[in-house]
Amino acid sequence: MSEVTTQRPHPPSKLPKTLGMLATLAVLLVCIWAVNAPWSRLLDAPGIFGDYLRLMSEGVLANPTADPHQGYWVSALQYMLESLQMAWVGTMIGAACSFPVAFLAARTISPAPVVAVTRMILNVIRAVPELIIAVAIMMPIFGFGPLAGALALGVGSIGTLGKLSSEAIEAVDPRPVEAVSSTGGNKLQVIWWGVVPQALPEILAFWLYRFEINIRAGAILGLLGAGGIGSILSQLFQRRVWDRIGVTLIVIIVVTVIVDQISARVRHRIIAGPKGSLTPGREPMAEMG
Repeated sequence: MSEVTTQRPHPPSKLPKTLGMLATLAVLLVCIWAVNAPWSRLLDAPGIFGDYLRLMSEGVLANPTADPHQGYWVSALQYMLESLQMAWVGTMIGAACSFPVAFLAARTISPAPVVAVTRMILNVIRAVPELIIAVAIMMPIFGFGPLAGALALGVGSIGTLGKLSSEAIEAVDPRPVEAVSSTGGNKLQVIWWGVVPQALPEILAFWLYRFEINIRAGAILGLLGAGGIGSILSQLFQRRVWDRIGVTLIVIIVVTVIVDQISARVRHRIIAGPKGSLTPGREPMAEMG
């Protein structure tokens, strides 16, 4: 009988972890040096930010019913409403186009060549930011205004929603699909009765989440003349009207937070169901850019 050893096992070497941390630090230092940024100005940033915050707060803290501040709030709300409309139209365009495309990109539905081509197209769309789509394609065709912004958001939404929706389709429970197929249903009937009812709640949640993202993206597109709250904000920055800039930023923050909260509750309701408990294995997937 062999003797039972009482020696404690040797702990694993910490050398790989240490080398990895040192390599990460080295890459960070190289990046800091390569960008050649005036890092010394970071020391002045708190004071400069405080000055701008004081200037912007003059408009926010002023009487909103008195002229001209009443006009500031009304104008900011009108432009924010335009941004919401742009985001909604862009989301609906992305949802309508990505829904059928998602089935072509799902490995459990379409043949491999179709999946490969469809996913490559979705990857190309996701690789191009909405900003580039608006400047390089939409504005030269449709000119400045909310139409170019909404279409740019719509095209950008197709790439993300198509990928996420295809993954939701691939993750459905195969048992209902097999049940519909065993009753003699054709391919379209199997998809409509076996796949869509399972994947649709999660796909709807992705659409709502994309709407939240499009609100923020729409504000950025407006800085280039694509309509919405960003267009007036760009003009205010050029004129350095800080009190009105403060009012506009507060409207953006408040409206965006309210929409996010409402959308989050609706998404949770859609996925969790009436009882508020998620079905096992159906947690919402993370958003991918």
